[in-house]
Amino acid sequence: MKFAVLDFETTGTQSDGEITQVGLTIIDHDLSIKETYSSYVNPGVPIPPFITGLTGISDDDVKDAPHLEEMMMELVPLLNDVVLVGHNVAFDFYFLQNALDRCGYLPFTGRILDTMDFLKICFPSLSSYQLGYVSSEFGFEHDRPHQADSDALATAHVFLKSIEELRGLPLITLQRLTDLFPAEESDFGWFLDGLLAEKESEPIQDLDSQKYYRQLALAIDDWSTIAPPRDERAPNPLENESFSEYMEKIQQNLKEKLPNYEQREAQNMMFDEVNKALYEDKHLLIEAGTGTGKSLGYLLPSIYQSVKQETKVTVSTHTINLQEQLRERDLPLLTKVVPFPFKAAIFKGRGHYLCLRKFEQKLNNKEFATPKEDVFTAAQMLVWLTQTETGDDEELNLSHRGTDFWETVQSESESCLGRSCPWFKKCFYHRARHEAGIADVVITNHSKLFTDVKASHQLLPSYDYLVIDEAHHLEDVAGKHLGMHMKYFSVVHTLTRLFKDSRNGQFPALRQQINQSGHEKYVEWTSAIDELFPFALEAKEEWDTLSDMLFRLLPERMDAAPGDSGQFSLRLKPQAKPKAWDKISKHENQFYVTVGEMVRKADKLLGEVREELDDYASDSLITDITGLVRDLAEQRDNLRLFMRLDDTGTVYWLEASGQFRSKSLQLYAVPVDVSSHLKELFFDKKHSVILTSATLSVDKSFQFMIDQLGLSEAQEKGRLMTSLLPSPFNYRDQALLVIPRDFPSVKGSVGDDHFVSMLVTSLAETAKATKGRMLVLFTSYRMLRQVHEPLKEALAASDITVLGQGVDTGSRTKLTRRFQEAKASVLLGTSSFWEGVDIPGEALTCLAIVRLPFQPPSHPVVEAKSELLEKEKKNPFMKLSVPQAVIRFKQGFGRLVRTANDRGIVIVYDTRVIESYYGKYFLYSLPGPKMEHMVTEKMVPRISEWLTEHEMNKETY
Repeated sequence: MKFAVLDFETTGTQSDGEITQVGLTIIDHDLSIKETYSSYVNPGVPIPPFITGLTGISDDDVKDAPHLEEMMMELVPLLNDVVLVGHNVAFDFYFLQNALDRCGYLPFTGRILDTMDFLKICFPSLSSYQLGYVSSEFGFEHDRPHQADSDALATAHVFLKSIEELRGLPLITLQRLTDLFPAEESDFGWFLDGLLAEKESEPIQDLDSQKYYRQLALAIDDWSTIAPPRDERAPNPLENESFSEYMEKIQQNLKEKLPNYEQREAQNMMFDEVNKALYEDKHLLIEAGTGTGKSLGYLLPSIYQSVKQETKVTVSTHTINLQEQLRERDLPLLTKVVPFPFKAAIFKGRGHYLCLRKFEQKLNNKEFATPKEDVFTAAQMLVWLTQTETGDDEELNLSHRGTDFWETVQSESESCLGRSCPWFKKCFYHRARHEAGIADVVITNHSKLFTDVKASHQLLPSYDYLVIDEAHHLEDVAGKHLGMHMKYFSVVHTLTRLFKDSRNGQFPALRQQINQSGHEKYVEWTSAIDELFPFALEAKEEWDTLSDMLFRLLPERMDAAPGDSGQFSLRLKPQAKPKAWDKISKHENQFYVTVGEMVRKADKLLGEVREELDDYASDSLITDITGLVRDLAEQRDNLRLFMRLDDTGTVYWLEASGQFRSKSLQLYAVPVDVSSHLKELFFDKKHSVILTSATLSVDKSFQFMIDQLGLSEAQEKGRLMTSLLPSPFNYRDQALLVIPRDFPSVKGSVGDDHFVSMLVTSLAETAKATKGRMLVLFTSYRMLRQVHEPLKEALAASDITVLGQGVDTGSRTKLTRRFQEAKASVLLGTSSFWEGVDIPGEALTCLAIVRLPFQPPSHPVVEAKSELLEKEKKNPFMKLSVPQAVIRFKQGFGRLVRTANDRGIVIVYDTRVIESYYGKYFLYSLPGPKMEHMVTEKMVPRISEWLTEHEMNKETY
């Protein structure tokens, strides 16, 4: 069996492109690379500049190259009796067939394999399957991406690596994969079948590396065997050791493990402050800017406190990403430098863990909603089970449909069989829970923290000490969790999982099991299931009508991106309900009655069947269905709560995107003020709560956060410490902040022609001076769109790419990666780019802030909070809008300097920072960059001068 790995470069897409280059790598039957062939091809048409930019292939390269017919005479003999392989092979296969046809050859009829399929299944945890990324991850040389010869060779290496990975899989996993991909149905299945035959003829070698249970190979053993970090009978390792002695040992170990380690004043201060607050049972607000090393700043004192006092410390981060960062970067380091064994466990929301019972059931019954996509996801997960120790979905690179599949196999409290589940001792969720139970420090996230509070503290192990990282998000997360949030698809998914149609879904699956059981009541039970189906249909119809009517109430927001979940938004006020509210309420009432009847009948039936049909398969299915029926009942009650609009302390609003209209509808009911909730749940109950972030203070004061988070009483009683740590960076040297003082101002979220043309000219001139490497932050998507096209034109001749969020496709992460990889580019971003984007080093030299980041005063929560402040005779603008905007402004500023070597310029185009009475709060809150204001025309020469000075200084050193 020979393989031919093929890659074409072309002038465009399949419908109108011509071949410009071909690369072919032949892999022999012994899996060695036998020969390579490559050639430019004269396409007979000019190569578009975009393609030249992407591939590096120009008209000059191909002008003397052979034409298609000449190249095909050399290529065709090499394709004799081979299996064709490609990366996204459909593209290359289309061009091959087209070229064969045009040159008078017979079409290619051999087998075809796509390395994308191999990669997704063999390496389910790779974060991208792009050829360049994969090559660098595997350490292959791929020095000329998007050139056919280099691409073909890289693809050949990827293919061989995937075969090696497949051959190393346990026999049972390979057998299960071939069961998913029958040989007669696809070339991929045919290939797997051949590998399996080879594997079955060899002696079995992989019995020790995996654990085998119920026909699955796993990387883990029973979680009950995991022992606590230290022997309970041994003396406490910190019995006679002070915190300073403990830290001395650690600093010594850090120096040995990290050659570049230097003690940082701010980090040392943080160690002491956090330790003091934990030891004295006080709360602490501590602002630690970029570069402080705040993760270690709170983790090391937390470990000391936990082990010394034999108590648990819980750490909560805002995002799952930050949890992952702690798992991958900080905890392995701490394990090496802390001078005694300790355990820090990561514990996420239940839906992040795979339920092995559900997965096994899905696999055995081949319950696939969208067979092609679901089979691939199931195959990915089979391989992943031989690698994962956590069963955490963050490790998986799932496709869009893959996330739908995950929802049907994730762990859920409603459908958990607990100790009676045959998978209980292997269960990933119970493993994580057990590990959290024996850990010294538990690392969770804000979302799980509040889910635990709502579940009467049944989810997290009990704790008296809490560290909250990224604490500036706490109020927002608290509102969403302590209130109600409901999506259109929450209801639809629940109904669809119960009945996809009359023959598919969980209820029809139960009907089938009842039929097979031959129980004397099977006729009665199956007809009861059939009677439920019309209720499900009616509930779905009512919900669709209701969602559509609610969507029609929504006006479009001027400042939001298209497709943004809040692009359409409407606040609903109890005292001023929309005209159509009574009509909408009738549909809600009909939905309430229909779902109520369905839930009542379902509960009665499930109770009976469970009692009388005593076998594991139906028991587990009934548990799943019971969970879904409970979800439906909860959704019905939440909707009723929302429709009543009767709580003056709650703000109600609707949101949707224009792209998916009523199907993207979201309903919110959030407490206007969460400070009393936070005080009662955390600050009154816990011994010590540490709140940290890079942005907690406004104009060097913590008062805004103290008021918002409910810490005023703790402050009055002397239970609150505050600390503003000095920055480890020399901002005076590293950052220059420039304000063009004669810049025109703008009203609303759209700029007039004069403003836009001045902004485009200034951004273009600056981008040329900084060679791109520029991030422009907008507060309104409309303005971003106004600037995008003209800026692109202004920079076209300078070879500077312009990327726009929402204009160019791709998620925030993808756009950031494209920005970092491009030689010279300008990235235009809105709200989500103001924080959490990390672009250290040379890739970012200039940050432009177009307008101060005030939240739109019409946002439902901002509006409701402002009304509350007005009632208290306070100024909402100064008490709420300005402090919120300052914190956001500091977040945006923080994108620029990420390391001690970063240097850069910040331009603030909003002259309110120097003209208004509140502007000083923005400037005084920054960590001390050099600030200058000047007329617009002097700005670019000053920026060029400053950059040149720094280049010269660098060379001097």
